Amino acid sequence: MATLLFTRSRTLLRLHNHLLFLLPIGSRSPPFLNHCSNSHFLPSFLLSSLRYESTKAHPQLEDLQHHHHQVIDFPGGKVGFTSEMRFISDTSHIRVPCYRVLDDDGELVKPTNQVQVSKELAVRMHSEMVTLQTMDSIFYELQRQGRISFYLTTSGEEAVNIASAAALSSHDVILPQYREPGVLLWRGFTLQQFAHQCFGNTNDFGKGRQMPIHYGSNKHNYFTVSSPIATQLPQAVGAAYSLKMDGKSACAVTFCGDGSTSEGDFHAAMNFAAVMEAPVVFICRNNGWAISTPVEEQFRSDGIVVKGQAYGIWSIRVDGNDALAVYSAVHTAREIAIKEQRPVLIEALTYRVGHHSTSDDSTKYRSTGEIEYWKMERNPVNRFKRWVERNGWWSEKDELELRSSVRKQLMHAIQVAEKAQKPPLEDMFTDVYDKLSSNLEEQERDLRKTIEKHPKDYPSDVPL
Repeated sequence: MATLLFTRSRTLLRLHNHLLFLLPIGSRSPPFLNHCSNSHFLPSFLLSSLRYESTKAHPQLEDLQHHHHQVIDFPGGKVGFTSEMRFISDTSHIRVPCYRVLDDDGELVKPTNQVQVSKELAVRMHSEMVTLQTMDSIFYELQRQGRISFYLTTSGEEAVNIASAAALSSHDVILPQYREPGVLLWRGFTLQQFAHQCFGNTNDFGKGRQMPIHYGSNKHNYFTVSSPIATQLPQAVGAAYSLKMDGKSACAVTFCGDGSTSEGDFHAAMNFAAVMEAPVVFICRNNGWAISTPVEEQFRSDGIVVKGQAYGIWSIRVDGNDALAVYSAVHTAREIAIKEQRPVLIEALTYRVGHHSTSDDSTKYRSTGEIEYWKMERNPVNRFKRWVERNGWWSEKDELELRSSVRKQLMHAIQVAEKAQKPPLEDMFTDVYDKLSSNLEEQERDLRKTIEKHPKDYPSDVPL
């Protein structure tokens, strides 16, 4: 298990061979915190005492009482009085550190005791990152050729995708944003299924009614992607609370970008999760840009990690281009969420190397030099590859064979998907109600009349 840094003001709680957790502001580490050999977490009696530690009087408050002799027993905990007018500062001069395991050259940062990764897991993680990278490259070019209508890449964020997926259980419920296809890939969604969805044919689970890359799969516990920003966050809290009520040994995991934290749904979800003690893991990909808006124009706070602290949620900032660090953080956050029934926030510092989507030209608002630096010098796939190679688990021959194989699989999948029949017209109206409502029946009749009147305006490859 990793020793990670979960931020809080002044005090850090260290668990030997375990995670360094974030406690709510004002809480204090008891002197008897030690590693429990029979548990990955603290004893239940200690957890219950720490749960609302922030609402209790602490030594600092006792000192305050000693000098001022007065406190107010306010709902939520005692608050001391002071005659000194002092405002809480807007932000700390020292930024919250970023947890990492591998340096930019793929060397282990020492000392480290991250969650250990086996040879088999490491090789699969690298293979899936390469697969995701290759899929993005080919599908992006496919859109540029006009063969699909839209695409959005995960270039530069492969480690957040694959490493987080590797750290989770298949029973955990995923509520993605739109840049997490790697999580679905890890869970067994095939390249053929990705191709079917992008072409919107009869084999697409969404029956062609969703935009390309709006994947979804009940089998893989992966909610269908929805375009509106941050709507998945409060939904994830509800899903997590449902798992809690059912006594399931699983959690909800939801992803978002830095731009989502500027939405009201983000703050509602954080407060909802904290108050209801929902087993949900929020993973925010802070990739520096909300389409064309840089983070410095979105918020003044120290990134995303401190927002969790404000709501009383344990939080950590992690190097999102370090697959081992992401794996360790998510693996441990999942255990916290399930074992302790509480939410966790992870801010992954990464970078969106590609354009926001095929509808965007990022060179209009950022320099090509900046993009190239992150693409070459801080590439998460290359960094992890170097570490796997140093362990003797991978070679250049393996790399060439993998990339060639994935490319062939993708080209075949595209040919199959492109030739598959489109969904019939009636599928536009089904799956909303058990029985078609009168207004939907009327809409279908009107559409068919319009097609009869203007047959040349209707796609010839869509069955009537």
